[in-house]
Amino acid sequence: MSILVVGSVAFDSIESPAGRAERCLGGAATHFALAASFFTKVRVIAVVGEDFTDKEESVLTRRGIDTSGIEHAPGKSFFWSGAYGSNLNEAQTRATELNVFQNFSPKIPAAYQNSEYLFLANIDPVLQADVRAKMPNVRMVCGDTMNYWINGHSENLAKVLPGLDALLINDTEVKMLGKDDNLVRAARKVIELGPKSLIVKHGEYGASAFFSERSFPGHGDSLAIPFRSPSMPLADVVDPTGAGDSFAGGFFGYIASQPELTPAVFKKALFYGGVMGSFAVERFGTERIAQLDRNEIEERFETLRQLSHLD
Repeated sequence: MSILVVGSVAFDSIESPAGRAERCLGGAATHFALAASFFTKVRVIAVVGEDFTDKEESVLTRRGIDTSGIEHAPGKSFFWSGAYGSNLNEAQTRATELNVFQNFSPKIPAAYQNSEYLFLANIDPVLQADVRAKMPNVRMVCGDTMNYWINGHSENLAKVLPGLDALLINDTEVKMLGKDDNLVRAARKVIELGPKSLIVKHGEYGASAFFSERSFPGHGDSLAIPFRSPSMPLADVVDPTGAGDSFAGGFFGYIASQPELTPAVFKKALFYGGVMGSFAVERFGTERIAQLDRNEIEERFETLRQLSHLD
């Protein structure tokens, strides 16, 4: 099964207590695609500038990722610079340069029309809605968003949410979107806005899933109790940038590798999301994910599974 991801491919300059990295490969679509590629075929739609060379593209193609949907435009690629202090859950943005991404208008190649799964990474909800409308036959759609779109573009975001099988956002964004400081109440309100399921990312504290009666058609009633998956305890965290997108890639990539979406598959996918997110933070940019092999992934999955067993 193939996943089509629409989002950003970028360069990041990052400083953390572990050091500094200049212009490393980043972007939501990049992190997602690399993580998902360990489970299924991945196709990418994005736009890059003239500074994006064969060297950067090979990071993706070496993982078998289809990059023919990446548009090359005159100018510079999207660039972000940020710093992390002692609180690695929060980044201080130093610079955001949209460059060619400012006029990004996703174009879906004919060869991508048969994609079975669609991930709408963190981009303008107008673009998300447009891509979703052009891919009506996909089996499952997941999406991401952020505080900027929630606060300033809520009407456009409201048009996207009913078309999502799962929305993946962090706990702060859930409370913002649900307009409630209590996470459980806010999550229920977000579900009422349209997505069939909600995944709440808690960073180093794992993830929670909230379900509706539409989450698993043909598999009985909705799961009234939310499900919580753990995170991997790590001694050293180098760069949290892209961890959430890597989580999404592991989660959705595993789902796409399975013949049917069931509650058990969904829950297991959350664990694989946690595994991929944990690898992503161990090096700057995409370095750690790009060097992974499947055995490492399965070993860490087993560790997470054991962490969650009371008996």
